[in-house]
Amino acid sequence: ELCCSALKSIFSNEDKHGGEVTVEAVRLITNSVKIHNCQLHPDSIEVFLSLTFDDDIGRSQSTAKEKGNKSKKRRWKQVNEEQKSMLGNDKKLSKKELIAKTRHEVREDLKVSSFAVDSAERRRKQTETLSAIFETYFRILKHSMESDVSRSLLAGCLRGLAKFSHLLDLDFMSDLMGCLKKLASSGDCDSNGINLKVSERMQCCIVAFKVMRNNFDALNVDLQDFFIQLYNLLLEYRPQRDQGEVLAEALKVMLCDGKQHDMQRAAAFIKRLANFSLFFGDAEAYAALVTLKVLLQKNSKCLNLLENDAGGGSLSGLVVKYQPEATDPNLSGALASVLWDLSLLSKHYNKTIASMASSISTMSTVQTQTPAFIPNISPQQAFRELSFGQEPFKLSEKPLNLKKRKIRSQSCGSSFLLPCMDMANENDLMSKFQSHFTAVRKFKENERLRIELNKAKASLDLYEEYRKSEGLKKEKRRKLIEIEKK
Repeated sequence: ELCCSALKSIFSNEDKHGGEVTVEAVRLITNSVKIHNCQLHPDSIEVFLSLTFDDDIGRSQSTAKEKGNKSKKRRWKQVNEEQKSMLGNDKKLSKKELIAKTRHEVREDLKVSSFAVDSAERRRKQTETLSAIFETYFRILKHSMESDVSRSLLAGCLRGLAKFSHLLDLDFMSDLMGCLKKLASSGDCDSNGINLKVSERMQCCIVAFKVMRNNFDALNVDLQDFFIQLYNLLLEYRPQRDQGEVLAEALKVMLCDGKQHDMQRAAAFIKRLANFSLFFGDAEAYAALVTLKVLLQKNSKCLNLLENDAGGGSLSGLVVKYQPEATDPNLSGALASVLWDLSLLSKHYNKTIASMASSISTMSTVQTQTPAFIPNISPQQAFRELSFGQEPFKLSEKPLNLKKRKIRSQSCGSSFLLPCMDMANENDLMSKFQSHFTAVRKFKENERLRIELNKAKASLDLYEEYRKSEGLKKEKRRKLIEIEKK
């Protein structure tokens, strides 16, 4: 941690040392990655994210030079005016004082000019730094495509590529997109033994889209394969295992940003996101519903999925029947389905998700009227808003109306069980939850203390054995000494 913080400080304070130390540090990290065959701690390349590069160095340097020249001219004018006034007012002023004053002004000008770095030299250093960084990133990508290897640096590599993709040479774009496509499809049957995590595969898709958007005019790449991977990764995602922040970023970059999607693909993602929201946590469900809302707003024809017609939606494409198990979103036939999932989500225990689902359900009926209020936030903001670590779970604030339901007499002949919420008070339920989780925490604390106690006992037993062995050795030595004396 100390080394990483020192390197980040060097990279962020580049103006103090002129950039030469930055180039040397990046070269050393690159050589270390090469020597250890990409088997290093992830923080060793995370420090690259602290680097900053100028897009147009010449323009900024020219303006700085102009400002410097103007300030120099002003200083020389002030010096000349002061000298003239001194000569006019005090003729007894010696030449030594004038020379000393002039030297002082020249030293100040030299100090100012010494801190200004030449634009060509600065561009040369930044070019060397960039080439070393991208060499490291491509080495990590090629190493990650091998089977049965550790990929500890892949996550940091993908984050760095996403940040510096606009600075990459266009000659390497096709190779980069090929590597990303192969890594994103590593979970398929023909992945040649490459098994990446779901979050890492999503990051590959995110980097591909960022590279494409930063170089849209120069690249002609079909991103359909990455859409297919995201469509299938939504089924493989697990909340406790994978990173929800990466999922939210993938939804924003690939589905929310950019232009209007193909109608078949948009309908497939809308249907899958609605189904996805039923089975996962609050944060993931809210991010998925926000993305679903954006897709419906961008693709107005997909609003027909909200119509509950007999036999499915009012539109149909090449595939007449909805195929939920299809791997290609264009072949799923989602236009023939209905978003019945929103009806269940409108009864969600979380009021935020329930209101969002209800608002989306009414989008088709309020097209000509004032649209329903839906928070205009990104999937990432939605995920952070309902993350378990930031906002604790809250029960509904509405008091239960126990008089609403009455228990019928046995002569009625109906035998059913009332819900637990109708039989219990909210305060009692909260107290039970608190006591339950307090007991769970006490059990865990007790288990931790027992483990520490066992370790302490084991260490004490070892110490007692050591003392006994040392006592026996001393007793033997004493007896030998007595025998020798006799």
